[in-house]
Amino acid sequence: MAEQLHPAAAHNLPAFITAPGETDVLMVVTAIILGLSVFGFGLIFLRLHTLPERVAHKAHKIQFEIVAILGLLALFTHMHIFWVAGLMLAFIDIPDFGGFLSRIAGSVERMAGLKPGAGADDAQETGAATPSPKAVVAADPHDGREPPAPKKPINTPASRRAVDHA
Repeated sequence: MAEQLHPAAAHNLPAFITAPGETDVLMVVTAIILGLSVFGFGLIFLRLHTLPERVAHKAHKIQFEIVAILGLLALFTHMHIFWVAGLMLAFIDIPDFGGFLSRIAGSVERMAGLKPGAGADDAQETGAATPSPKAVVAADPHDGREPPAPKKPINTPASRRAVDHA
């Protein structure tokens, strides 16, 4: 038996109007589209938000950590100036000041007769700095130990030419 329309209802109803007790297809489709668009917008927002961090990471920048912190500050405070500062910092090349200092330290360690990078290990093992030559000479001669001989003479230039160029 076909259901009869209410006498006050229009006879040509649109297709999206459902009968009582049936599933509203338009509402289900709208809910799916809304959920997908919110999820997609969130992905695009986070992808755009991490742009400075990804640029700094790809280029192996020294300031990568600073750019990452600025990105987090921009995310949690909603202050766009942090994001702009992080983006600008990601594209700027800051010179590596530590690189030449480590090369100098390695050269000085080689001149001292140590393996480059081993100078800090010796200081950490003893727990203190290496004693000066005067302290070694002032050691008690009655303790039965000989003071260790230095690896190289102290304060002796290799040649006259080395002194002229220093």
